Amino acid sequence: MRLIHIEEYNESSMILGKPIYDAKKRILLAQGQRIHYKLLERLKLLGISYLFVEDYESKGITLEEMMDIPTWLDVITIVQDFFASVQSNKPLPFKDILLAAGKLIKEILSRPVVAPVPTSTIASELQLYAHSVNVAILCLQIGKSAGFSELQLRDLSVGALLHDIGKIAAKNSDRHAEAGFEILRKIREMNLVSAHMAFQHHETLDGQGFPRGIKGEAFHPYAQICSLANRYEHLISDDNCVQPHEALEILMTLSDKAFSIQYLQAFMKAIPLYLPGTKIRLSNGEQAIVTRIQENFQRPYIRYTTNLQEISLVDHPNIVIHEAIHETASV
Repeated sequence: MRLIHIEEYNESSMILGKPIYDAKKRILLAQGQRIHYKLLERLKLLGISYLFVEDYESKGITLEEMMDIPTWLDVITIVQDFFASVQSNKPLPFKDILLAAGKLIKEILSRPVVAPVPTSTIASELQLYAHSVNVAILCLQIGKSAGFSELQLRDLSVGALLHDIGKIAAKNSDRHAEAGFEILRKIREMNLVSAHMAFQHHETLDGQGFPRGIKGEAFHPYAQICSLANRYEHLISDDNCVQPHEALEILMTLSDKAFSIQYLQAFMKAIPLYLPGTKIRLSNGEQAIVTRIQENFQRPYIRYTTNLQEISLVDHPNIVIHEAIHETASV
């Protein structure tokens, strides 16, 4: 199985590796089906730009590192309902957010790595909530790598899930951080530090962020982690997205400016940049596909496309991944 851009889909050689869901989280197309070109155009209109597929090139590759999709969708629903409650001035279902945080923490602590499901695999109406869930998954991976306790992970997860809640209330998007904090600080059961994650996730360590331009120790560690995860998730998911290793390079230029280098180092230990199934071009000019991730998240096992030989990049330090390859399907 592998993840491809929708423009790479080839009906004659590929079948769906995972179901496709519509805006109401109903299965639109089941695993194992082929996609007719007319339906492919409909998926594009829904805002879906990436697909999980099975084909010859990805034979034998699993994506067990990926977040469990039913759990991911459950948490998206909880976040969506919370946002809707804010918008309609209904009682806020904070206990459900705690439940969602618990589900994510269980996934993170029980597995060596949990990669977020790309927001671009789901309908555009759900992508704001999916983004929040993915930021929480990334935050938890960083927190786990940094040695956080389970209680700390809970507060980190809650703040990450709700970091963009202000987008529902703020008429001006530049004020969404303040608006989010005003909503969250009124929840008695919520740790105020989690509310400050919404307030501070666009701040920077050097005081160049917004809304208050705080710097240094005033920029809370949880908010720094959320800022890092938020930047990375946007970099690899938005319309003008960059490749994972390019996103990391961008983050590296911001270390000790936007956030502490210790959290970037924790990120690098915890987040694999290339998931199994990713087609890549290597520094030696060869093309390959990532097959599995084991002892080193940034140095995976790869399989050459020419001779099908599988090697570990840990054992070949002179070979590095140059770029991910995206190909347009021939008509």
